[in-house]
Amino acid sequence: MGRNKRAKSVRKTKAHQQSLQEEEYTKTPHSMVFHRGDVGKVMEELVRNLRSVMEPYTASNLEVRKKNTLKDFLSVAGALNVTHFMMFTKNDLHTNLRIVRTPKGPTMTFQVHKYCLTKDVLSSLKKPDLDKTVYRHHPLLVLNNFGGEGMHMKLMSTMFQNMFPSINVNKVNLNTIRRCVLLNYDPETKMIEFRHYTVRVVPVGLSRGVKKLMKSKVPDLGKYADVSEYLAKGGNLSESEAELDGPHNEVTLPQNVFGRGNIKSAQSAIRLKEIGPRLTLQLIMIEEGFCDGKVLFHEYVKKTEAEMKQIRKLKDQKRSLKEARRRQQELNVVKKAKLKEEHKERSLQGIRKSNQMKKEAESLLGDIDNTKSGKDIEDDDDVDYYEKEVGIKPAPELFAGMKRKRKTDSKVLPKRFKRSQDTKSYDKKSQDKKGKRERPGQNQSKFKVKAKINRRPTTVSGGKRTTVFRKSRKR
Repeated sequence: MGRNKRAKSVRKTKAHQQSLQEEEYTKTPHSMVFHRGDVGKVMEELVRNLRSVMEPYTASNLEVRKKNTLKDFLSVAGALNVTHFMMFTKNDLHTNLRIVRTPKGPTMTFQVHKYCLTKDVLSSLKKPDLDKTVYRHHPLLVLNNFGGEGMHMKLMSTMFQNMFPSINVNKVNLNTIRRCVLLNYDPETKMIEFRHYTVRVVPVGLSRGVKKLMKSKVPDLGKYADVSEYLAKGGNLSESEAELDGPHNEVTLPQNVFGRGNIKSAQSAIRLKEIGPRLTLQLIMIEEGFCDGKVLFHEYVKKTEAEMKQIRKLKDQKRSLKEARRRQQELNVVKKAKLKEEHKERSLQGIRKSNQMKKEAESLLGDIDNTKSGKDIEDDDDVDYYEKEVGIKPAPELFAGMKRKRKTDSKVLPKRFKRSQDTKSYDKKSQDKKGKRERPGQNQSKFKVKAKINRRPTTVSGGKRTTVFRKSRKR
């Protein structure tokens, strides 16, 4: 009994934890990063790099085709809990990045002034960080200088914050924070610098030799007589490998962190290493709806209130016209369905009527046949009845008014003229002669010979053939 209760409680706790994880997963913001139109291979590589930044809550293996429209992406966004779209477009002048909040906006359009791919950033580092396990957890977002005045600044900061999962400072596990996304806004140039780093924690207050010993790879100590000699000489390290730590990056750890020497309540330094990509963005426009709506902010175009009212009026007219067309289309669909049902009902009624008419015609023909046979039977019955009662056959004039039909069997055919044996043999001989006729041009001699044939006339008498002999006239 104790084991069963314990197993039951374990199953309940597992189910509860799973439900909590699913609820947390659905609440977490998800994103889709893709391009629209022909942007080139370099821009496609940038799209893949930005997907790795948004890991793990993004569609990393998303395949986009030319036939796909924004409605296709929007139709699957709700089922996949996608909250943001990041779309790259390119024209002859510049490259744009659109960040859209699904399903009703707003839409922010940024101009990409500069960008650098991940492979270029890693190739510039002396010791690049190639650990792929850092992408298992979402990055930490850091916003700098986004507290300026203006509605567009508040919208930008809110949009960027909602793209990444929120963090509870009191309950966060420091081992899950392995990456960092930094967005820095420059008020003078109005540019936004996008950077992506890995986060590493290193203990502070140790000499360079001790730090070298604390690593998993033990250095070669064959040249030294004692470990103290190695520590006294600084671990044989060059000055270029020394790290410049100070109060700007030193913290006291509230919990144990992954790495040797990172103990709770100990002093450690936070180090960032860039892994790319880099982007330099500028905000151009903010729209109210999903890629189409009222323009809330524009960097270059400024309009008066009268122009804004005129634009709103035109958009309202277009919207009302679209709604009227949609309602008319729905009415047409209902009308066509109704006409189709009526036509189907009329067709079924016609089929039933034709089948009923066929049955009535067959029954009428059967009644006519029955009446005809009944009349013949009645005529025969009258003659037999008279002869039975009177004792003699009736006179022919007595039933002369009645037309009696002679019964004939349809299967019995009338007799035909039978040929005699002689005529049959004669026909066979004539057919044999016709079949043995030579074709023109076959076995013909060069000379033509005229032959006289004395044909004897025949006559048929009494079904037999007789021959009449006549003398041939001599010329």
